[in-house]
Amino acid sequence: MRVFDIREGSSPVILGLPHTGTEVPAEIWQRLNDNGRILADTDWHIHDLYADLIPDATTVRANFHRYVIDANRDPQGVSLYPGQNTTGLVPDTDFDGKPIWNDGQEPDQDDIADRLATFHAPYHAALAAEIERVKAIHGIAILYDCHSIRSHIPFLFEGKLPDFNIGTDMGRTCDPAIEKIAVEVTSAAEGYDCILNGRFKGGWTTRHYGKPETGVHAIQMELAQSTHLASETPPFAYDAERAESLRVHLKTILTRLENFALATKR
Repeated sequence: MRVFDIREGSSPVILGLPHTGTEVPAEIWQRLNDNGRILADTDWHIHDLYADLIPDATTVRANFHRYVIDANRDPQGVSLYPGQNTTGLVPDTDFDGKPIWNDGQEPDQDDIADRLATFHAPYHAALAAEIERVKAIHGIAILYDCHSIRSHIPFLFEGKLPDFNIGTDMGRTCDPAIEKIAVEVTSAAEGYDCILNGRFKGGWTTRHYGKPETGVHAIQMELAQSTHLASETPPFAYDAERAESLRVHLKTILTRLENFALATKR
């Protein structure tokens, strides 16, 4: 399997896709239990949702599933949300807190080290290289990390998740104007709701790469899957009509981010 796919573009905007992959090596698949094999925590169809919204955007997409190793977690295993329920670098459970591995076949430290070297590190090396390439062209790069999650997950949060969840680690990962663009567009999107730095404040990718003082900006968009799926249960089918309505607003965000970067390039 290819660990990741890259589509090189000339835009200052880079789309990160760490959680759309569904590939699991056979030896790891055999260790997953029936619940784990549902792969329920996939960011279903996000690569389709964002396809061609801005034609020249670079995309870096992980092909491996987050149960193999989570590309949006600290490689040291440090929790993104201390004191809150979450899943780790190599998850023990799904987002509902239910085990995903057969008894006695949970990944150990040697497994984690191997998966870091085989999957996590190569994905981030590729992403870092694309950020540097784009920054070399424009003097600025905006990493927009694309995510989705089920709208109701009591193990992780109460009630229904807002449709648009913007994460900038409390404004640390990007220029305020970038955050403002995302908030303005999502706040004005009729029929949708949004929140800035709510339950999801940006994962490790956003926090690691977002260094505005160096010209590299990062922002995470976590979408409630009710905005673009026919159902948030298997088979997690894509709802083209819902998706097209949502894509209008996502395209506006990305276009405005691109224009901002081109107007401020060094």
